[in-house]
Amino acid sequence: MKPLVYIISAPSGSGKSTLVNELRKLVPGLDFSVSYTTRRPRGSEQNGREYFFVPVEDFERMIGAGEFLEHACVFGNYYGTAKRFLQDAEKHGHDLLLDIDVQGAAQIKRQLPEAVSVFILPPDKQTLEWRLRHRSQDSQEVIHKRLVAAAKEIENYPEYDYILINDRLEQSIDELKAIVLSERLRRSQARLSPAETEIVATAERCLLPNIRGRLQPILASFAVSVTSTRG
Repeated sequence: MKPLVYIISAPSGSGKSTLVNELRKLVPGLDFSVSYTTRRPRGSEQNGREYFFVPVEDFERMIGAGEFLEHACVFGNYYGTAKRFLQDAEKHGHDLLLDIDVQGAAQIKRQLPEAVSVFILPPDKQTLEWRLRHRSQDSQEVIHKRLVAAAKEIENYPEYDYILINDRLEQSIDELKAIVLSERLRRSQARLSPAETEIVATAERCLLPNIRGRLQPILASFAVSVTSTRG
């Protein structure tokens, strides 16, 4: 059976990495694709853990060899997901988690339309700006660029299956875990236990059509309009 592929996207500073790290501790059989990038490591980042840090020449060689499922240039640096992670997940009977931006997500969806996509939103622009200012030593100019980029990324929210508003960490972890498990349950088509029914219900509350009513104030804080959705 082919692996379920989960796409997780979010503006920088939304808490995506924390949620993904917690999810990987809680859900077995879920491989994680470590992206390749040409940017320099930050802080305590290690090669092969947060990213594979490679020279531009190596990245462009991999593009030419067709080794990426997706790749994009963000803030002047390449980022990409290697095909080998999907192949390895299928070989081991695992599912695959992709932590990628909206450009990469769109590429994956074109190749794998059945992939499950989750967009993580901050509670509002003010919270995101606070997080960006307190997580690093970025300059005012860089923070401004990230906020502008966040608004542009958030405009893509209608393209995602699930929306997760990361305002309370423990709740967000539970919701992300429920999304992953409910998609596995849906594929299995088995009769659900009461506990499994609750998992599915938690996930369904995050489906794009079901969470639309909570989005307007968040989108308004980024000056993003509420658009029609696929649901």
